[in-house]
Amino acid sequence: MFDFSGTLFRVESTERWLRAVLAETGHQLSEEELLRCAERLESAGALPGGASPRQLPAHLEDLWQRRDLTAEQHRAAYTALAREAGLPFAELADPLYQRHMRPAAWRPYPDTVRTLEELRRRGVPVAVVSNIGWDLRPVFRHHGVEHLVDAYLLSFEYGAQKPSPAIFRAACERLGLAPADVLMVGDDRVADAGAAALGCPVHLVEHRPADQRPDALSAVLDLLA
Repeated sequence: MFDFSGTLFRVESTERWLRAVLAETGHQLSEEELLRCAERLESAGALPGGASPRQLPAHLEDLWQRRDLTAEQHRAAYTALAREAGLPFAELADPLYQRHMRPAAWRPYPDTVRTLEELRRRGVPVAVVSNIGWDLRPVFRHHGVEHLVDAYLLSFEYGAQKPSPAIFRAACERLGLAPADVLMVGDDRVADAGAAALGCPVHLVEHRPADQRPDALSAVLDLLA
């Protein structure tokens, strides 16, 4: 089992995210204003798959905890955080949210493809288990690795989110394996490590930009040797 964001793929930087949306919508900011806005968005945790909020507003705490259970709650949480950041144009909240779901906004880690290909060569089935509010399959399709994944357990589709054992159990059942025989690979010490409660071994990697983590997934192949 693999997590998605921060494990197999990494979202673009907050600055690049903002630049892309400004270009698409025809809005203009000076370079100084753009960088200040990107920093505010980063601090607010407004980019899904990016940094978590440095200080979550009290009125958004409940929504934040439930954001990955439905598509509507996911959108509501992240557009609210974008607005909290003080957007220079209020109408940017929705285009920013839409941008992060595009395959072009995501980049596989350097060792993602070869790791998934080697697992397929060895006959090891793979599930992606993600706390998310949208369908990530087009990202895998765009980057040519959809055929290397046997099952997708997405929180907004399944109605439960990590670290609940339920979503990990469902993934193991889809793979046709006992939990003790399924390795969970992720970057979150709470959400992904929740698989251990079910009896799954867990391997954690660091949630770094793609160009700063060239081969963390290679250890997975060693663990399964």
